[in-house]
Amino acid sequence: MAKVIFITKTNDAVEVEGDSGSLMELASANGVAGIDGDCGGVCSCATCHIYLTPDDFKKVGTPDEIESDMLELDDNVTQYSRLCCQIEVSDNIDGMTFRVAN
Repeated sequence: MAKVIFITKTNDAVEVEGDSGSLMELASANGVAGIDGDCGGVCSCATCHIYLTPDDFKKVGTPDEIESDMLELDDNVTQYSRLCCQIEVSDNIDGMTFRVAN
């Protein structure tokens, strides 16, 4: 079971927990503002853009080529940006905090 925190654009902290699926699915199921997931999690819209801390980014890993291409379309991308539809809920992300980009 992974417990994570999303920080929304209005600086609200939303703590959620889950044990399977993608981070986007977990955020959407818990009504996290700014995580829309318009494409349903197939990495074709960038409406689930998040920022990670440098340490957490190292743990989660870098985006693949398709995800990187989608992130390039977002004006707010940073070196620590990821699409949360591409991050699986697992013990690996337990305790992490993600800042919603949009």
